[in-house]
Amino acid sequence: MDPYSADGELVNMHTAFIQGQYQQVVDFDTSIFSAPYQPSAQILRYRAQLALKDYSAVASAISSSDASSNSSLAAVKAYASYASSGFTSESAVSTAEALSQSNSDDLTVQLLCGAVLARAGKTDEAVALLSQHQGSLDAVAMSTQIHLSQNRTDLATKEAKSARSFAQDALLVNLAESWIGLREGGDAKYQQAFYVFEELAQAPGSSAVTSLIAQAVSELHLARYPEAETALQQALDIDSDNVVALANAVVLFTATGDVERAAEMKNKLQKAKGGEETELLQGLAAKKEVFDAACEKYQPKFEP
Repeated sequence: MDPYSADGELVNMHTAFIQGQYQQVVDFDTSIFSAPYQPSAQILRYRAQLALKDYSAVASAISSSDASSNSSLAAVKAYASYASSGFTSESAVSTAEALSQSNSDDLTVQLLCGAVLARAGKTDEAVALLSQHQGSLDAVAMSTQIHLSQNRTDLATKEAKSARSFAQDALLVNLAESWIGLREGGDAKYQQAFYVFEELAQAPGSSAVTSLIAQAVSELHLARYPEAETALQQALDIDSDNVVALANAVVLFTATGDVERAAEMKNKLQKAKGGEETELLQGLAAKKEVFDAACEKYQPKFEP
């Protein structure tokens, strides 16, 4: 059984995780869980630390001997090592590939090694590994995100539809369908996604930076710029260096024509930890390079 299912002891801890309340997961009192659930609770805590980008602490917390004797811990250590290297460690990718071959039935291997493989561009291997899950909504959510990153909304929709058949109104299914709706587009889809994200973002028991940003993105798509700015400001009040919030703030102020604030947010994004790695800045740099090359090609030449 999926240790994070609604029938398990970890349901509240897992719900906090998928709501983006990562610090709450780290601080969760796991002594209340029975012995069989303790290992899964620790894995979930490690996953929350990874989401908070506390890579080095997680990598150092798992000894080599523990990793060699426990495939779940090995998968956590592999991801932590990969992230600590700036997502460039070939040895971590090799470890993830080896684990995916030898322990493909381990949910933690599926999730964290799948994440490593997907980030390394080995998306087919990642999807194949994740497809071996036994009713895990976490695996469904990750597969959905991989398909969306490849602009395969058809495959993402298939994943979500399959999950809906056995998970009813589970939060992760609602989130997956909302991600798909934002990609498919159209006011009806945007509005439907907004309802899901807004309910999470504004409820005291579920609000988190991730849900506030998601609410803001849906507001951006609906051209509700003041509302999007409010949600993004709420997110930045909680985490002023959040690169995703800052990147979306750049988009917001560019869309509204506020050049000064767009430049201010871009400057903050560049200075924020991990900001230089964001897709937005990478995309801007690539487009600037292409534009500069075009300008060079068409510069007028004057004869002396």
